[in-house]
Amino acid sequence: MSARSVARIIPAARTVEGGGFVVYRAFPTPALDHVDPFLLIDELGPVDYRPGEAVGAPAHPHRGFEAVTYVLAGALVHRDSAGHSGSLDSGDLQWMTAGAGLVHAEMPSDAVMRDGGRMHGIQLWVNLPRVAKMLPPSYQQVRAAEIPEAGAAGLSVKVVAGRHAGVSGPINTQSPILYLHVRLEPGATFEHLLPATHNALAYVIEGSAFMGVSRLPASRRQMPLFAHDGDRVGLVSGDQGAELLVLAGAPLDEPIARYGPFVMNTREEVARAVEDYRAGRMGELS
Repeated sequence: MSARSVARIIPAARTVEGGGFVVYRAFPTPALDHVDPFLLIDELGPVDYRPGEAVGAPAHPHRGFEAVTYVLAGALVHRDSAGHSGSLDSGDLQWMTAGAGLVHAEMPSDAVMRDGGRMHGIQLWVNLPRVAKMLPPSYQQVRAAEIPEAGAAGLSVKVVAGRHAGVSGPINTQSPILYLHVRLEPGATFEHLLPATHNALAYVIEGSAFMGVSRLPASRRQMPLFAHDGDRVGLVSGDQGAELLVLAGAPLDEPIARYGPFVMNTREEVARAVEDYRAGRMGELS
């Protein structure tokens, strides 16, 4: 049994999204397009809004992938044209499978919009395999208390999807996905066994850690990308401890054609998605 090394450590880039909120994007950027099957990682905040300042992502379409929003602090409201809605508080997560297409909005709650407050979250886009891209849209919401935890000395692991230390996450995925929220006390060690073919990465939310067999240092808003030279990913937290996401998945190895909120396999399919959205065939929000 051997630990994987780290192929690259990629800093998140500052950009502006939605109604004008700042995110820190690990990818896609000029440095890295995607990590199959993952298409995007954005971190919102943490940002402290004053009354009336909060902004979100008003109505916009998606087709061909899954959008995952993990609320670390604050409160968020989701609505979509497939009839799903949800209110998310700190620690809650939504896993929206756009499939054949829908229109949705993710906005701060009325209370945050009115009174202000802290917002902090991570959004992940997961590509869908060709056979699932035109499935009917679906929606999974998990409350913080419903996310199981695998514990060890100096270590807390919330298992959102996949399996770690005998604990299975509550999210059903269209392809093999691992989604772990890991918190480590100073000097604590984390390890996870993985199939050799799976791509794996970590995203550091707070603190710092020494990653992989060579113990490369990574800190806040950096994304270590693991190589395929071992059967496990491992890290040791720094002097201040660490909080991070560990993600892994089986690569789809399929063509990717993407245009903004549409991710398909061919340009013709993307053009059809744009046409369907403009014609109202993805529905609309009242």
